[in-house]
Amino acid sequence: MTREILVAGETLVDFLPTTGAPLSDVEEFERHPGGAPANVAVRLAQLEAEPWFWTRVGADPFGEFLVETLRDRDVPERFVERDPGAKTTLAFVSDDDTDGPRFTFYRDSTADTRMEPGRVPDDVLATVEWVVVGGVLLASDPARSAVFDLVDRAREHDCTVVFDPNARPELWSDADFETQVRRLLPDVDVVKTTPADLAPAGFSADPDVLVDELHGLGIHTVCRTDGEAGSSASATLEAPWGPARVSHPGYDVEAVDTTGAGDAFTAGVVATLASGERDLTEVLASANAVAAASTTRPGGMSDLPEPTAIRDENGE
Repeated sequence: MTREILVAGETLVDFLPTTGAPLSDVEEFERHPGGAPANVAVRLAQLEAEPWFWTRVGADPFGEFLVETLRDRDVPERFVERDPGAKTTLAFVSDDDTDGPRFTFYRDSTADTRMEPGRVPDDVLATVEWVVVGGVLLASDPARSAVFDLVDRAREHDCTVVFDPNARPELWSDADFETQVRRLLPDVDVVKTTPADLAPAGFSADPDVLVDELHGLGIHTVCRTDGEAGSSASATLEAPWGPARVSHPGYDVEAVDTTGAGDAFTAGVVATLASGERDLTEVLASANAVAAASTTRPGGMSDLPEPTAIRDENGE
């Protein structure tokens, strides 16, 4: 079996409050599968892009819940590892109306921090065209080394590498975010980010300056999300779909939960580009529709309403 896309990263359990109270006052939570790369993999599968997904969960009830969820969402199990010596990561989510979801992690030496280099063989990478990684694994070894190893070998096989920094400052206890992110970025082709994600790595908070800084590192495509304001993309001459600088205002929907909306956007970008689309305006429109559709259901892996319906409802 060959697949065009490989996603690598953490899978965890999100606990969402049943009310909008601060976490200290919440009495009931709903359990949802999560983890940014896992969300991306599931959304890709829902978009019929059929990814491989490399991850690691504990051999515990939460891990089994996640494995069953991925199976039910048509994500193949070949690279879904079970760690008998570690627990599955947990995250408790609070939603601030101003800043969006906030996460409190229980991730001390959990299974995803123990992902190891070399677990995805070269013969698989030789058949893959896209490799998608996130920033959370960079916070600890050996998972950090596993990411760098994967990206190095992906480039040897001419894969397009996509990176979402997904800054989570509370996870960075034994490594420096700026050092690790700046080490990885020169080996990346496409970045999906926000200014807030990369500010801790010393990049400009000005969105336009940030884009130019990333292009200066050799990254040929930068996709920036701006919440309800939509998104933008910039590509250089080196991009197969460049040069271009475009934006899209996004779509109006009745949002229930914005958890994982950025991950849905990433999946929309990758799925659309992987399909052969080269018009970045259309790429953003498709990705925004996927992200908007994802917010109409709770959690980052819920059933995905048809994104084209979102576009139709918004008169596009």
